[in-house]
Amino acid sequence: MTSPDRGRILDRQIRAYALPSLATLLAEPLLLASDTAMVGHLGTLPLAGLSLSSTIMSTIVGLCIFLAYATTSAAGKLVGAGRRGEAARQGIEGMWLALGIGLGLALVLLAFGEPILRLFGPDAATLAQAERYLRASSPGLPGMLLVLAATGTLRGFGDTKRPMYAATAGALANIPVNYALIYPLGWGVAGAGAGTAIVQTGMGLWMAWQISRIARKEGASLMPTRGGIVSALGQAGPLIVRTLCLRAVMLAEIAVATDLGAESLAANQITMTVWHFAAYGLDSLATAAQILIATAMGAPEGRADAVREVLNRCLRFGVVTGAVLGAALAAASFALPSAMGAEAGVGRLATLSLIVAACCLPVASVAYILDGVLIGALDTRRLAWFMLASLAIFAPVAWALGRAHAAWPGVPTSLLFAALWTAYAGLFMATRAVTMLIRARSGRPFERP
Repeated sequence: MTSPDRGRILDRQIRAYALPSLATLLAEPLLLASDTAMVGHLGTLPLAGLSLSSTIMSTIVGLCIFLAYATTSAAGKLVGAGRRGEAARQGIEGMWLALGIGLGLALVLLAFGEPILRLFGPDAATLAQAERYLRASSPGLPGMLLVLAATGTLRGFGDTKRPMYAATAGALANIPVNYALIYPLGWGVAGAGAGTAIVQTGMGLWMAWQISRIARKEGASLMPTRGGIVSALGQAGPLIVRTLCLRAVMLAEIAVATDLGAESLAANQITMTVWHFAAYGLDSLATAAQILIATAMGAPEGRADAVREVLNRCLRFGVVTGAVLGAALAAASFALPSAMGAEAGVGRLATLSLIVAACCLPVASVAYILDGVLIGALDTRRLAWFMLASLAIFAPVAWALGRAHAAWPGVPTSLLFAALWTAYAGLFMATRAVTMLIRARSGRPFERP
């Protein structure tokens, strides 16, 4: 097979993996949007309670994303080596781990939900609403984490469609279930939490059933082992550090935008929302890169050539996608703020930051793709160090911008706001991209142990 033919096949595989992954990623914010819309009709206090509790829940689930990443890479390598039974077994162990973590976290939130919520300093009325939602939604945590582990396993087998089916069905089912619990049954904000828990549990059980079918077909046991659970935990620490670094950077960016004033904070919300939607597209490509790299690394022959071809193709695909998204965002940067109802001052700042973000998207695409590549290669310890280094570079720049605004109030806010987004979308993403690119080009993540 000629190199152009291999390239075309890889392009088709990237699209086949990325498009269902994108649909899966988009289902979650749609689910949250439906919750927000229904609870919003109950009044300001229930909506504030939902906002606080859902932030805690999304943070917990975000920190547990290693359940998906680690199982994708581990199962993908074994599938690439033709050891499908062991790959299924890896997924089963990951799901038992997810179930254990989910049950433990649910019990913690049920027992200590109120003191955790009090750490954020809400008033008594908001606290009461937040606690109602948190208590009602906590039992859904085992299902949520089962979905993560099962999604990773299916991706390791090259199947990104069944996770898409589960996510889409869950998002659609969430609407009537929550409506019935919130309004006809009169549960209010607790109905939104209970409905989400019911739907997530159903998704988790369906996904677990899918993995059990694969395991039975491949002759793998469905029972957990201590060694398997310990192995599934092996990648947890570095991936949690990676996720914490991402959260810390976002919090630092939002803190500086807050210091710059209400208009900057409002503009930041618009730009960050648009950035996240662009990130969904890049994240879906990172998922495709993770699957392809893991499978290529498991191949018994031609491993080095296959990995190199996948790496180069994924990078090329990612840069092109980033450039297209950047051009589209730049073209829409003047219309988007007004479409979101921004006032004149907010709109000007948002347009400025959107143009900065658009220029940085090609670089960001390299960071997202290589993130998937290194996770696929299970080079997560080095990835964690790179994320810490990127945070260490971004944090003092963000601090300096906040100090500059306080020390020199005459400096135009627009200039500092543009610098903030240059630091986030440019400097932070470029640091990630350069460090990971050097690592990937060295070939060390892909060497046989």
